[in-house]
Amino acid sequence: MQQILNRRWTSLAAGVLLLAGCASPSHRAPVEERAVGAQPKPTAASAPTSAASTAPESKLPAGSDNAGKPGYYTVKPGDTLIRIALENGQSWRDLVKWNGLENPNLIEVGQVLRVLTPGVDGAGVNARPVSSAKVESKPLDGKPAAASAASAASAGASVQSPAPVVKEGDDEPQFGWPASGGILVGFDEVKNKGLAFAGKAGDAVLAAADGRVMYAGSGLRGYGNMIIIKHNATYLTAYAHNQTLLVKEDQPVRKGQKIAEMGSSDADQVKLHFEVRKQGKPIDPAKLLPAR
Repeated sequence: MQQILNRRWTSLAAGVLLLAGCASPSHRAPVEERAVGAQPKPTAASAPTSAASTAPESKLPAGSDNAGKPGYYTVKPGDTLIRIALENGQSWRDLVKWNGLENPNLIEVGQVLRVLTPGVDGAGVNARPVSSAKVESKPLDGKPAAASAASAASAGASVQSPAPVVKEGDDEPQFGWPASGGILVGFDEVKNKGLAFAGKAGDAVLAAADGRVMYAGSGLRGYGNMIIIKHNATYLTAYAHNQTLLVKEDQPVRKGQKIAEMGSSDADQVKLHFEVRKQGKPIDPAKLLPAR
């Protein structure tokens, strides 16, 4: 019996010594000493191999290599393709073709667009637009432009055939008055880039010279329902704030032909805003119109 008790005490003592050894400070797990705020050292698995592997690759806007070159335009905040075309005396449809744009409503700041006919270094432009779509081109009443043109003819508009040929040269057109009303506001290169004519809703708006319609729609803010006519490689005219458009894009028109009805779209009163642009730059129409 005594021998059994001795064996139990011996086993119990050995267990106590074993537990004491495990709790001994000499067996603590090592702790890395680190200053406050210090970052852990990267391991071979987490360290970047190069800056390019972590930083996103910067993508330059389309056409950036042509920035600053003659015949090219860099898109700025607030620009639209229609406004860029107008400021450069071009058709937005031509810009679509020359720049291979899939959607003319999607251009980005910094993008560089060709605004001169490919192969032309001077001020020459392509007078006849090419086909594309996406921009609304219908009168305010919702009728198709072609049908409206037909109704204009039945109302006495001067629609003639054969169609006039838009010249490619720099001959100065013989302009006529686009409206019968008096001038409300004169030309100002900054505040009013054309003439404002008085009138009442429905009054006739007339083509100032032979040409071809390069834009008919309401896509340019501040102009309402507008028509732009290309007369040759140098001149175009713009007719804004109309109530109804009676012509469609790419349609040839004659001097004196009724192309729209006066209105107040995007304006504070009924009026016609009329611009003449030479190579995209607005000039005073009063200097080109004949005496009344």
